[in-house]
Amino acid sequence: MSAEPPPPPTERVVVESYPSYEGAQRAVDFLADSGFPVERTAIIGSDLRMVETVLGRLTRGRAALAGAGSGAWFGLLIGLLLSLFAAGSHTALALLLSGIAYGAVFGAVFGFIGHALTGGRRDFTSRSQIVAGRYDVVADPQVAEEAKNTIVKLNRRES
Repeated sequence: MSAEPPPPPTERVVVESYPSYEGAQRAVDFLADSGFPVERTAIIGSDLRMVETVLGRLTRGRAALAGAGSGAWFGLLIGLLLSLFAAGSHTALALLLSGIAYGAVFGAVFGFIGHALTGGRRDFTSRSQIVAGRYDVVADPQVAEEAKNTIVKLNRRES
């Protein structure tokens, strides 16, 4: 049994451009609601840039607290797995609680040490995301005109 080669790439036609992803998503959703074959469309972001939003200062205490939280979750997972093989419900509860406690302690220690070893090079927390300056809704050439006409209806409805 051999896999079929993918079809050759076709140049898609820009149907409409939007300044936000939500606008492009709304247009494709409208196409889907109208019965259009949306599998022949795509949303393409252009003029990409990385935006890093600084959330706050990171101290050793905060690093230890974050480590304790993630360690507790990992300890809960290990405790749940071990409790599957426990003889009684009291033993299972003890395994769960000790897994959470040990996980939190080790997580706090590793979080503290990990942050201390950075030497103050990254004393803040942040969230990164890639955003586009423009989002194009594109369609295969065979259905592009139908997509344009359908999106015109959406634009009239929102005006």
